[in-house]
Amino acid sequence: MGKKNSKLKHDVAKELAEKTYFTEKEVQQWYRGFIKDCPDGILTEQGFQNIYKQFFPQGDPSNFASFVFRVFDQNKNGNIEFHEFIQALSVTSRGDLDEKLSWAFQLYDQDSDGYITRTEMLNIVDAIYKMVGDAVTLPEEENTPDKRVDKIFNMMDKNHDEKLTLEEFKEGSKADMSIVKALSLYDGMV
Repeated sequence: MGKKNSKLKHDVAKELAEKTYFTEKEVQQWYRGFIKDCPDGILTEQGFQNIYKQFFPQGDPSNFASFVFRVFDQNKNGNIEFHEFIQALSVTSRGDLDEKLSWAFQLYDQDSDGYITRTEMLNIVDAIYKMVGDAVTLPEEENTPDKRVDKIFNMMDKNHDEKLTLEEFKEGSKADMSIVKALSLYDGMV
């Protein structure tokens, strides 16, 4: 039975290769690894958090992993199936900057209303600070989540309405290389 499930059907692999930046061979390789780690074909939120804990043992990545899990789980059924995993991985690891920024916008826009509020931004930034723990020393003007969010909103919120549109987020992110650099952390983190 394990052997039967260790390879995707050719037409499924081909379809996923067409929807992603991976070749059919790479899709099959990712599938083998996914099934090895998730024999039932689904990745739970707890399993996803455990993956992050391996990458960030010095901090607490639980909240951040849960936020990322929500974006990966496109059909909102509480699990990540392989097709969701490979499509999100494709964007986060091989997508262009605009695709990565759109993906990151989904991460921050927790209620999916098309805007990032200060509270939503603070939730994510706080989760990131908890995740990295003491591994990173930040400058005085960014050494708390509140200070970082204030800095981001001062730079990005051009119309001062206390929420960021996708366009404001993209423009502001492109103007701040630290955000672009942070997005590259996703390259191979999952």
